[in-house]
Parts: sequence; C-alpha cells; structure tokens
Amino acid sequence: MESDLFEADHEAYREVVREFVHRHVVPNMETWDRDRLIDRETWRAAGAQGLLGLAVPEEHGGSGETDYRYRTIVQLEIARAGASALQSGFSTNDDIVLNYLLRHASPEQAARWLPGFVTGETIGAIAMTEPGAGSDLRGITTTAVRTGGGWRLNGSKTFITSGILADLVIVFAKTDEGFGLFVVEEGAAGFGRGRKLDKVGLHAQDTAELFFDNVLVPDEDVLGEVGQGLAYLKQSLPLERLGIAIAGQASAEAVLQWTIDYVKDRNAFGKRVADFQVPAHRLAQARTAVEVSRSYIDRCVREWNAGTLTAIDAAKAKAWATQLQHDTIDLGVQLHGGYGYMMEYPVAKAFIDARVQRIYGGTNEIMMEIVQKDLMR
Repeated sequence: MESDLFEADHEAYREVVREFVHRHVVPNMETWDRDRLIDRETWRAAGAQGLLGLAVPEEHGGSGETDYRYRTIVQLEIARAGASALQSGFSTNDDIVLNYLLRHASPEQAARWLPGFVTGETIGAIAMTEPGAGSDLRGITTTAVRTGGGWRLNGSKTFITSGILADLVIVFAKTDEGFGLFVVEEGAAGFGRGRKLDKVGLHAQDTAELFFDNVLVPDEDVLGEVGQGLAYLKQSLPLERLGIAIAGQASAEAVLQWTIDYVKDRNAFGKRVADFQVPAHRLAQARTAVEVSRSYIDRCVREWNAGTLTAIDAAKAKAWATQLQHDTIDLGVQLHGGYGYMMEYPVAKAFIDARVQRIYGGTNEIMMEIVQKDLMR
C-alpha cells in the first residue's frame, strides 16, 4: 500500500530534492565521514535549491510554506541515499532551531536571523543537554544572571548537534525567574567549543561540547520571555519528535528496499536468498510493519499541518518509528550476511547511524513515560 500523503506539487518538489541529492550528497558522503563534518558549501547549495527554511516568511527571504509534507520529502529522499548525518543536521536547523525562532523571535530578531536559515548561510544549534542532565531538563545547572543591559551566561552543554559549525546557538538556562532561552552567536566573548565528539555513528554530523564563561547576552538576544523556557520547550517538542520519527520511518523504508534488492540478487545453495521461506517471511513482516507505521506517520504530518498534533501522539510516533528503524536495519544487516557488517555497504552505516535515534529528542523510555501518564490520568 503506497502512501497517499503527497500531491502533484509535492512530487514535483521531490524531483528537485532528488537532483540535489544526486549532485551534492552522494558524491560527498565519504569525504564528510572522513572529515567528520559536512562542508558549508553543501548547506549553501541546499539553500539555493530551496531545501531549507521553507516556513520562513517571504519578507525574510523564505517561501512562507508551512505544509510539512515538503519537509517530509526532504527527509525521505536524503534517507534513500543513506545520508543520515545530513538529515540530522537539516532537521536540527529546520525542525528545532528555526521552529523556536519562528515561534518566539521579535520582529527585529526575525529580520536579523531568519534570512540565513533560508540561504544556508546560518547553521543553528540548540543547547539543552548537560553532562549531568539529559532528558530531565529541570536538572540543568547552566545559569543566566541579570546584569546591566543583558544577562551573564555560565555553564556547559554537551552532545550538541552542529556544535562545531553553528553560527547561532539557542541556550536553555536557569534564571531567578525560571528557565529562559538565550541566543549566543559565533564570536561572543566567553563562548567556547570543546572537542568534536567521537560518536558511534553519524560521523559526518559535527557534535560538540559548548562552554559559556560569563558570556554577555544582551536583552535584544533573549528569545521570548524569560521564565517561559519550559513552556516554549513543550510547544516545540512535537515537531522535534515528529522530525525524528520521520527520519526513522524514512530510514526503515530505505533499508528495507536495499535488503529486498540484495536478497533478490544474492544466491545461496543454488537459488536466490529471496526464495528461501524464512528470509522471505521476515521481509514480508517487515514490509507490513513499515507500511502500517507509515500510515500513522502520515496522519501525524497531517495533524501537524492542521495544528492538532499533540505531544502525546508525537511521543508515540518517535518511539514507534525509531524502534521500527532499529528492527528493520537489524534484519537488513542479518540478511546481507557478512557483507552487512562491512562499512562499504550502506546497511552497515545505517546500523551505526540509527542507534542514537532511540536516545535523542528524549529517550524512548521517556516517550513511554509520557504516553503512560496520559493513559493513566
């Protein structure tokens, strides 16, 4: 059963995305992994092709396109190439950082910051997680203290996606008035970047530690109202988790197709691997699971477009799709045999890249905690 999510305009946009992937992604993936960084030229090329900042209003250089189906196509097509690190970077920019700015930036802030998210000139990061505080953000120790004309920011953050390249970082910090969001730009005195973290997967995605040593954040760089940080977080989490869910779904679909193609071509004991009952049945089960899951993800996209996607349903989608991603990729590795363990095969790269999906954006255990609290209330 094919997805019925997209219409003719979306399919036309898919061709644009596919051309970008063909020209700028596939030829560069090995270089990105080796450099442990995605070059800025790729970001600018994506901006030029209209892949970034679609929701930015026209007065700031965007198209003002809020139909999330276009973002979904970007996710799906990048996944087909196995470029999970690029997918993660784009999602952080569009589904997280830009989402906060669109919701809470003042007109002056929007004029300063939004155009770069369209052109690819601005790479953003969100700094929430700390060495001693992961999913429980109430436990953070980074502080912002009122001073003349602004706030003094002190603390450290870790596991920050795009932490090395980021031009703009939204920092979640504790104040006497509650939690707030403070924007720190490249070059701010006291703002430092630590080492590029050595991760299990997503090697091309720059992930870093960030340090804030008495950084002065002027009042004009405070995002929204101080004290409303947790409320803002709750408003933005559904889209963040939907983005992760779509990434998981897209990866599962891509790996399933790679695996089906492989077993049709691979022979063992005189016949195709696809003709053995056990692998054929397991793939049939996987295809069923992927298609049923896609129906729910498609519904979530429609709910987001309608403004009715709840945090509960986004949590379900994130936990379900990322677990499906794991199960599908694990099957793919198994059915590739020894080649599935070789990094030259995309299924092996997908295996290591996928592991973080059940961790970031709130662990899947936390997702189930959210769902059960709603169930039992």
